[in-house]
Amino acid sequence: MVIQSAVPNSVLPKADAGRASAMIDSPVTRIRLLQAKRIPIEWHAGLSIYASEPFLKSVSDEYGWLGGMDEAGTLRCILPYTIVRKATVRMVRFRVETMPVNGELAVEEEKAFLNSAVEYFRSIGADLIIPGTTNAVFRTYPDSAIAAPYGTQVIDLTQSEETLFGNLNSSHRRKVRLAQKANVQIRIGTEYLATAHALVRDTFKRSSIPFMGYESFKRMADGLGENIKVFVAEHEGAIQGCVVVPFSQHTAYYVYGGSIPEPTAGAMNLIHWEAIRLFRGLGVKRYDFCGVRINPEPGSKQEGLKSFKERFGPELIQGYMWKQSLNPLKAAVYSYAIRLLRGGDIVDNERHKLEKAGTNPH
Repeated sequence: MVIQSAVPNSVLPKADAGRASAMIDSPVTRIRLLQAKRIPIEWHAGLSIYASEPFLKSVSDEYGWLGGMDEAGTLRCILPYTIVRKATVRMVRFRVETMPVNGELAVEEEKAFLNSAVEYFRSIGADLIIPGTTNAVFRTYPDSAIAAPYGTQVIDLTQSEETLFGNLNSSHRRKVRLAQKANVQIRIGTEYLATAHALVRDTFKRSSIPFMGYESFKRMADGLGENIKVFVAEHEGAIQGCVVVPFSQHTAYYVYGGSIPEPTAGAMNLIHWEAIRLFRGLGVKRYDFCGVRINPEPGSKQEGLKSFKERFGPELIQGYMWKQSLNPLKAAVYSYAIRLLRGGDIVDNERHKLEKAGTNPH
């Protein structure tokens, strides 16, 4: 399940013409009505940085926030979104999962809200909803969506530094000390943005994965402003690796990382440990490793990444990635293109795990 943080009351809904409705059965109320309605919000540091307008604007010209309203007109949740255009196809993409407002949000309520959101996007002429970014792990998915199990690993930064270091696997602690002894230096600053982009690009390239160009990368970073930290590890004058972390008090997201082919032993362990220490000191509540496959193939690269992250002592949060056709013809064009270019998206590659369990018949 996704760890959720209640959104403070300063997220204020306003009326909007675009809306859709959904009903669910509840043990408390037989039928509960939720409406997905476009709203503005007043962003502050207690919300995910991915809900902020400067970030959303930096990645898309079309963006907004959906609010889930109950029968009494109370805002129950919000969901930021962007719309990406490729030729004539309009694709909705979520940059963070559903965020509860004014208390808990039951999973059944979230499903009803997402069903309503699907109808809203259909009503404004969107063609499909594509899988969200790797930090957007949902607790549930719409009834007609195609879904796949997915997760993320999150460290609770409200713990003491001593506790956090003790939560590291003994091998990770040893490697952190090894890098410190070798005088690996961790440097922080947006002046390393171009260096970080090159490291991430080359790391992706070694796995035959495309990565955005520098201009897009810089535009995203500029949109985040002071809410991004770029870390690099340096040893004897040579850069070993980097991590790029957007953040607010809500969460710090390890969204991108890269290294040279054979970095100094412990350099990447140390860079994460120093990032954890820094964000804890800034009062950030969580450090999110941003995405992990559930039950990856033994011996695969995905299993190695999962193992590296879990040795920092995070909690595994399990949920779903999903996608939804709104215009069958254009959704089919997207599916064909993504399979041709990349062998499919994350949902295509992981959905068999739900189908095998018989939980996602679509």
